[in-house]
Order: sequence, then structure tokens, then C-alpha cells
Amino acid sequence: MTTLDGTDRRILVALDRDPRATVAQLAMDLGLARGTVHSRLEKLAGDGTLRLNSTRLDPARVGLPMRALVTASVEQSEFDGMVEDVSRIPEVVECLGISGDSDLMIQIAARDADHVYDITQRIMSCRGIRRTSTSIVLRELLAYRTEHLLR
Repeated sequence: MTTLDGTDRRILVALDRDPRATVAQLAMDLGLARGTVHSRLEKLAGDGTLRLNSTRLDPARVGLPMRALVTASVEQSEFDGMVEDVSRIPEVVECLGISGDSDLMIQIAARDADHVYDITQRIMSCRGIRRTSTSIVLRELLAYRTEHLLR
């Protein structure tokens, strides 16, 4: 686990607020040398603290306004093949291994309820999936956030 100092935290908070900020912009906003910002970002990316850049896409803007959470139980001997199969379903936006009654939490984006059904059928056909349960997301109450973890 990486120990973050104050400078690392300031850089990460600034990036959380504006993920597209350039090194030059971060340096100017934070009163740091460009080389300092650049080397810190390289270190944070290299040790896995800072994830790869990703477009913060709203699935609704590309015709997929419905979200659902699918929990699944998996035959453990098929786990690797299952992950490979699930990764090929384009509407799957996240797949987490969880503890409890189920083994996976899979977040999907869909056009409508019929599309959710279609996607869950494709999930059920993945190697090792034994059982699923689906919950429709009615409203996002708190978006994914990390800035408060840095304070």
C-alpha cells in the first residue's frame, strides 16, 4: 500500500475535480513545479494508486439509460472462464467479486427492461454462472466518489 503525502493528496484531489487537467495546469493551480507533478503522477500510476484514465461516460447519453445490478453465484472451478465470458458482454460496465450469498456483483447498462432481460440471459450463459438475481437501479443517490478519502 502506498503512503500518500500532502502533495500526492492535493494532486489527486485536483484530478478528481478535473480528470482532464494537464500537468501544466495542475502545477499552476497547485503552485508546484511541473516536474514535481509529472514525477508524482508517474509514481502514483506506476504503483497502481492512480487508475488508468477512463472517459466518464454517462451510458444514458449513448442510449443506455437503465442500470441494473446483477448478483451471481459461480462454480469456482469455472471462475477464470466466467470472467473472460462476462468481459465480452459490452453492456457490463463493472464486475466485482463479493462475499456473502453471491460471488459477483455485475453492473450493467441497458436500453430498457427487455434489454436488461437479454443481458442477464447472456450472463447466465457464461461459463460457471449458476444463478443470478437482478435489481434495477431506480436513482443514483451518490455518484462514485473518492475525493473525501483524501482528506
